[in-house]
Amino acid sequence: MPTDARKIKITPQVKIGGKGSLFFIGGPCVIESPEHAFFLAQEIKKTCQHLQIPFIFKASYDKANRSSLQSFRGPGLEKGLKILGQIKKELQVPVLSDVHEPRQLEKAAEVLDVIQIPAFLCRQTDLVVQSAKTQKPINVKKGPFLSPYEMKNVVDKILSQGNQNIILTERGYSFGYNNLVFDVRSIPVMKRSRYPVVIDASHSVQKPGGENTASGGDSDFIPSMARAGVSVGADGVFIEVHDNPPQALSDSANSLILNNLQRLLHSLIRLKKALDMDRIPE
Repeated sequence: MPTDARKIKITPQVKIGGKGSLFFIGGPCVIESPEHAFFLAQEIKKTCQHLQIPFIFKASYDKANRSSLQSFRGPGLEKGLKILGQIKKELQVPVLSDVHEPRQLEKAAEVLDVIQIPAFLCRQTDLVVQSAKTQKPINVKKGPFLSPYEMKNVVDKILSQGNQNIILTERGYSFGYNNLVFDVRSIPVMKRSRYPVVIDASHSVQKPGGENTASGGDSDFIPSMARAGVSVGADGVFIEVHDNPPQALSDSANSLILNNLQRLLHSLIRLKKALDMDRIPE
């Protein structure tokens, strides 16, 4: 198995990687309303506290890569950051969101604990480098067009700014039209970087553009993807969570229903502990 990942400090209270426990990144795909985002953050926090694992709340203030011009994008930069800031302050949880343009970074860095580079922008040098300059932890989602070996180039761009707070996320490969597949080899390959690696079990089951004006997916396979990722060494799991997925305003087909989260995370924690106890050198 690859060497343990570097420990990354998200906040003074929340650290991930190293020989620590599995960590969880989750929340709704997009901020639908202040009340809804707060509700999900609160409920997921309760679950993660009960299971004693680190939790980073994820919700996008703007989904700039929707399939259709008519698709819901979220409240926007200023309103969305205000909502995330309130959640961060009141619930005492770190927050993560996507940044799509370098000009968003100054305001985003004032609120976000983790800056996320969306998969389709992971090769945008200016965005990656400017994000790294904030010295915030950077979660880069590997594009569905990249091999895991090529993520070293992205890591090098971040390191060029003296930022070693790096998280790498696997979320599937393009496989023909409107389909993604998860190559389990990508997790151990990216773990050679010595930075925490995450399996995005939601977007790995997505069918991009599969519903013509929206992306499709098959959320029934989220548990399988999560277990597969953890079984080959993922340090963390990323899952979009919703209390009523069919009514979700974005990524409804690949969101996990809130009621099933605790049972899934419990099984993943047990799996990781078992593997850590029986680690076989490569």
